[in-house]
Amino acid sequence: MSFIDTTAQVNGIKLAYQLHGNEQDPVLLLIHGLSTPLTGWPSNMVTRFVEQGFRVLLVDNRDIGQSQLQDHLKIPNFVWFLLKKKLGFSANPPYHLDDMKNDIVALLNHLEIDKVHVVGASMGGMIAQLLAIHHPELVATLTSIMSTTGDKSLPKMEKSVGEELAKKPKSNSYEDRVQYHINKWQLLGGETYQENIDDLNEYVESMVKRGITAKGTARQILAILCAKNRTPLLSKLTIPSLVLHGDADTLVKVECGKATAKAIPNSKLKIYPNMGHNFPSPILSEIVQDIVQFIQPHLSNPANSANSNNALEPTNDSI
Repeated sequence: MSFIDTTAQVNGIKLAYQLHGNEQDPVLLLIHGLSTPLTGWPSNMVTRFVEQGFRVLLVDNRDIGQSQLQDHLKIPNFVWFLLKKKLGFSANPPYHLDDMKNDIVALLNHLEIDKVHVVGASMGGMIAQLLAIHHPELVATLTSIMSTTGDKSLPKMEKSVGEELAKKPKSNSYEDRVQYHINKWQLLGGETYQENIDDLNEYVESMVKRGITAKGTARQILAILCAKNRTPLLSKLTIPSLVLHGDADTLVKVECGKATAKAIPNSKLKIYPNMGHNFPSPILSEIVQDIVQFIQPHLSNPANSANSNNALEPTNDSI
């Protein structure tokens, strides 16, 4: 599948992106999460969206992939940073999720795209929520996947996951970095859906080769930690919204997805049994179809879209 892979100077930084599909098709914007470049979206997923009649826009968030690293920004001591936050003192991250949202807005303006169907995963879901909150004129529909509202009272990741993610690769060699990320994705994927090791290795290599750095990851973590609770603003959304989550997610617990759906009026919620914090191959086509069926009634001409009669009905309950 042919596509455009390039960069743009927007919002004061270089942002990398890919465009897949036909120029006349509605734009589906995919924003991925922490420490995950645009190749974190499975290639089969992107292909299926294009086949369903979308022009897919993939973005490397700042500090990841081929987008500009923010190494000129100082990373504060994590222990001191967290202590200050816990005690109620000001703790400023190198940048905020709002800055990452503004990167996306600037890119859409650069590309002269006036409306998108935005899909965000994990941290990307947080950025997508902010895009819908602050720039509703740009967003036709919102799909938030394995994400959260920023409400600090919601359940935290499992301790074992935090301990594993806090580890570092054995060395800075390519092989050790790949193995580190393989271990991470195996852990996040849960017990039921374990990917074929060759496929997982290819998937991880696509991300490592595109670019992942420890400092960039640290800065993104700090942006997440300093994010405000979006619940009050989400409650004012009128944009059609879909929330997807796995009930075996040990990083962002399923209660976080349920809280997101509860916060957004008239949103739809689907919980996938045994799905962790990833896109498992066995249910990938189901996830794509759920997103497509949700979006189709909100296209300018849904009658021209395949399977438009199978669109899901709006509800705040699980479907």
